[in-house]
Amino acid sequence: MSTTRKRVYGYLAEFKSASALYKAAEKIRDAGFRKWDCYSPYPIHGLDGAMGLKRSILPWFVFFGGMTGTATAFTLAYSTQVVIYPTVVQAKPANIFTIPAFFPVMFELTILFSGFTVLFGLLALIQLPRLNHPLFASKQFHRATDDGFFIAIEARDSKFSPNATRELLAEIGGANIELVEEED
Repeated sequence: MSTTRKRVYGYLAEFKSASALYKAAEKIRDAGFRKWDCYSPYPIHGLDGAMGLKRSILPWFVFFGGMTGTATAFTLAYSTQVVIYPTVVQAKPANIFTIPAFFPVMFELTILFSGFTVLFGLLALIQLPRLNHPLFASKQFHRATDDGFFIAIEARDSKFSPNATRELLAEIGGANIELVEEED
């Protein structure tokens, strides 16, 4: 006989519209919560600002990934065409001044490394792949991709209190407030 223990993940509250979700997000942010998220069937302009989210560091990752691609291409082309096996074509020099011949390879590896950095950097930042999420057990969360607007406040937030958090969600317009549990 196996007994599964459940621990509280947090509260999930539904809101009537995108504007109600936006206003609720501002109030949750102002209340000082840090571990929470909004879910809607479509992007809502300015919601990241209402949530108090900082700008992503992904562009910096992509910049340095692209520069790594450029440096890799230059090193590869220079070492093979100038150092290891100098190729003289139509009496052109085999030295650093042949760099314009390396531009196509440098461009392509810059794009390739940037693309891979976007893919793997984004997956790492949003912590995917994740095969299951506690919110999937919710009775109403499946509507987040259809017509529902939700806010989930996690229990691991330092400001989380079972009663006070539920009251806050109710007073800012949350309906169908549900306690979401996850299995250990």
